[in-house]
Amino acid sequence: MSSRDFSLYGAVDLGARQAAAKKQQERRVAAEASPGTGAAGGPYVVDVTDQTFNTEVVERSRTAPVLVDFWAEWCGPCKQLSPILEKLATEAAGKWVLAKVDIDANPQLGAYMQQMGIRGIPFVAVVVAGQLMPFLNGAAPEAQVRQAIDQLFEALRQEGILPDASGAPEDDEMPAPQAQPEVDPVYAAAEEALNSGDLDRAATAFQRILDTDPRDEYAKTGLARIELGRRIGDLDAQKAIAEADADPADVLAQTRAADVEVVTGGVEAAFDRLIGTVRRTAGDDRDVARKHLLKLFEILPSDDPRISKARRALQSALF
Repeated sequence: MSSRDFSLYGAVDLGARQAAAKKQQERRVAAEASPGTGAAGGPYVVDVTDQTFNTEVVERSRTAPVLVDFWAEWCGPCKQLSPILEKLATEAAGKWVLAKVDIDANPQLGAYMQQMGIRGIPFVAVVVAGQLMPFLNGAAPEAQVRQAIDQLFEALRQEGILPDASGAPEDDEMPAPQAQPEVDPVYAAAEEALNSGDLDRAATAFQRILDTDPRDEYAKTGLARIELGRRIGDLDAQKAIAEADADPADVLAQTRAADVEVVTGGVEAAFDRLIGTVRRTAGDDRDVARKHLLKLFEILPSDDPRISKARRALQSALF
């Protein structure tokens, strides 16, 4: 299986975010109405968007594998496969999580799926420790899907990507749960606003944190991602890339293309594009490209090795 470092940071479609939040709430209501039945997948099925993918899938995959179901309302086979996946996710009870992506409501994720060479749905990918790998393409009977998932996780264990469950303690050996630490209400407000799709309120909350502590990395990253999402909200991704490639001297086109590349997982390509622009230009144009690159740095954790590599390349381009 081939893998790819998949890092999606963006807020593209607020309507889609709110729709996903509504669907997730409907799942919770259904699960509460039918306790013990696994209705609608309960807490083990999440609806994700272009904006929430990084948190709900990439970050979550560092503690548990995530299967990503790419689907659409008009897709008949999707309606056959999705209930099977939801049932199996419920049975797994947290050993893995199912994330559902409506490709019509989330065009950036749909475009990324196409970049992987996938042209049809249903399509299922697996994300483990931040790595995305193609898994299933097309519908299949429950027994076949169940077997494929079992074989997938066994293969991942053998490759050392998943921990060996054989050493896990039995239920009666599990330590008593510890009390969860209290969450700072300012951080909680930012998270709640993001989860509800209210980007303006989330941005205000992040800015309030930065007003108190300008070095707060969580707030800086959150605000940078919101600003990126606003910048690309109305962009046609393919057109933006094509225009930038056709006119390397157009600095604004290069910044738009870099934004799209970051959102679709091409972080290093975006950095290389802007560093190349800095190298080719001078004066105000060079400053625009440089400052835009610095903005994109804020989207990633400060210790991300891609940032240090890009900073060295930027220094070389400048001097």
